[in-house]
Amino acid sequence: MLGLKVKKSTEKGSTNPKYTLTSTQLNKLLQSKMITTGKSTLRDSEGNMVMEWTKTTADKDEQLKLIREVVDSLKEDIKPVKPTPFKEKNTLQHLCNQYTLTDFHLGMMAWGKESGDDYDLDIAEELIVGWFAKAIEIAPNAKQAVLAQIGDFLHWDGMDAVTPASKHVLDADTRFTKLVRVAIKVLRRVIRMLLEKHENVHLVMAEGNHDPASSIWLREVFASFYSDEPRLTIDTNPDPYYCFTWGDTCLFHHHRHKRGLKDIDTVFVAKFKSEFGRSKHVYAHTGHLHHQAVKETNLMTLEQHRTLAPKDSYASRGGWISGRDAKVITYHSKYGEVGRLTISPEMLK
Repeated sequence: MLGLKVKKSTEKGSTNPKYTLTSTQLNKLLQSKMITTGKSTLRDSEGNMVMEWTKTTADKDEQLKLIREVVDSLKEDIKPVKPTPFKEKNTLQHLCNQYTLTDFHLGMMAWGKESGDDYDLDIAEELIVGWFAKAIEIAPNAKQAVLAQIGDFLHWDGMDAVTPASKHVLDADTRFTKLVRVAIKVLRRVIRMLLEKHENVHLVMAEGNHDPASSIWLREVFASFYSDEPRLTIDTNPDPYYCFTWGDTCLFHHHRHKRGLKDIDTVFVAKFKSEFGRSKHVYAHTGHLHHQAVKETNLMTLEQHRTLAPKDSYASRGGWISGRDAKVITYHSKYGEVGRLTISPEMLK
């Protein structure tokens, strides 16, 4: 264990404890988990040393332990939410609605004159709440719902607005603390709306390449927050491949940052042999590339989904153009897919 202690404080006039970990504290903790990879020396024309610096890289295993310990500390005093009343009476027992969301990039900044559409934290919050309100309103009254958030829900993953692997600088709106607060608020609101309509709800918070660490705390914190909600299940699998079965129908989810449509079907089968073996209808859902693609193999139907988010400067300058929408796909427990709704941002206006 890393011996991490998260400071507990209570604001004046409030009985709810809050946990604080400043950016300086977190950066120091992360820096302490760096490993040396070598040294570089700058010498003058006569061979005298002018400057020397040590090259380091992040110890990924240690940083992952740190993230998990932060999450465990946050979970200790979470007060579980009370169960949400189920309002819908005319439930269709054999149906399951998958609300498919990928690459939402909450916290991204886009300038309409540069990339076609404006986007910031306020616009994104209004968009996602509006989309789910409309989707839930017009979707069938299925007994089961799956909120399939297939990765890159957050645009960046820490104090610095960069991609975790390559450290590319991102166009970001506001601070990470505010981004986290909005993410939690939005997801709680969406989950409540789903629980009011559907008898049972299953939550998938998939790992993405923009938010691998945040996907951990999103899964774990929400699992603690809804531990007293019997109608909600949350997939807390740390492996970035996910599976949900509904009768004879099997649904797979992966962001697509590790495996693409070429051979991901064999990965799913290898990881979930029993679920695949007892299913007649098998579907896999991915994101990552922001445009739609469908491929049917001998094993399953593979689908890559669009995003609701607009292009940022990087995508616009690179010429990566795609439509914007998200889908509600309805599955029957015996017959597989039986319907779908496609809702774009323009339709919400």
